[in-house]
Amino acid sequence: MIPEIISIRHDDGSGFRAAWMDNESSFLHLHPEYEIVLNISGNGTRVAGDSVELFDRYDLVMYGPDLRHFWNFYRKDKNDTGRHAIMVHFRRDSLGESMLSQFEMADLRRLLENAGRGIAFSPETGEKAEEPMRRMLSDTGMKKMVSFFRLLEILCSAPKFKILSGENLEGVREITDSRLAEVCSFIRENFYRPIPVKEIAVVAKMSPHSFSRFFSRSTGSGFVNYVNQVRTNKACYLLRETDHQINEIVYECGFATISNFNKQFRKHAGMSARDYRAQYRT
Repeated sequence: MIPEIISIRHDDGSGFRAAWMDNESSFLHLHPEYEIVLNISGNGTRVAGDSVELFDRYDLVMYGPDLRHFWNFYRKDKNDTGRHAIMVHFRRDSLGESMLSQFEMADLRRLLENAGRGIAFSPETGEKAEEPMRRMLSDTGMKKMVSFFRLLEILCSAPKFKILSGENLEGVREITDSRLAEVCSFIRENFYRPIPVKEIAVVAKMSPHSFSRFFSRSTGSGFVNYVNQVRTNKACYLLRETDHQINEIVYECGFATISNFNKQFRKHAGMSARDYRAQYRT
């Protein structure tokens, strides 16, 4: 499966974003930010690199930039709000290399390095992390910064943790190219309609031929294949979380015909749309 490249929006202009995780996070993706997620209620399966594990209450993990991951919360009923977990995103440059180079930051440097392969902490550490993460949802200014650094201190001093993924990310091309991020954001905002290569090449400020080579080299996928993956991810969400008819979902997600939808869904999800929905209705 091809991971989607997403942009984390910092609507308030801050360098540290905290928000409730919603059910639409259930697709394979990656981004240039660090991510800390605390599951407060619910359970399910999480993937990080080549790690696949079950999780439950007070599961606490940290992921580094460009580590592919996704979450699958087991839905209890149709009234489930999806507010099971708090996630925090930040970039390394928000901390500043001059501060990170200080002697006192040695533990934090190790934490950031280990996060490149994903870190899982004990439920006990998860319980300690809940207060500062909840505060970050509403705090602003210095109070938010204090809560953020309290969270990092809890993670740095955790007595128990494990590295999740065995994937070696050395030499992997970073996906933080601003053109690529802009292109992928455009695809996520326009997947429901046809997106000609000529149009997306204009967004990237390239010729169609140069864009096709650039996109394939940057993502490991052809442009059309990537768009179909994005459409399939949206279809999976609608199949899980709504009662929309499959023939309605086909056109909501930008597929031209039902036969093309069936073909692409099997290719990217590994089963039919009907079977995919059935496993969430038991």
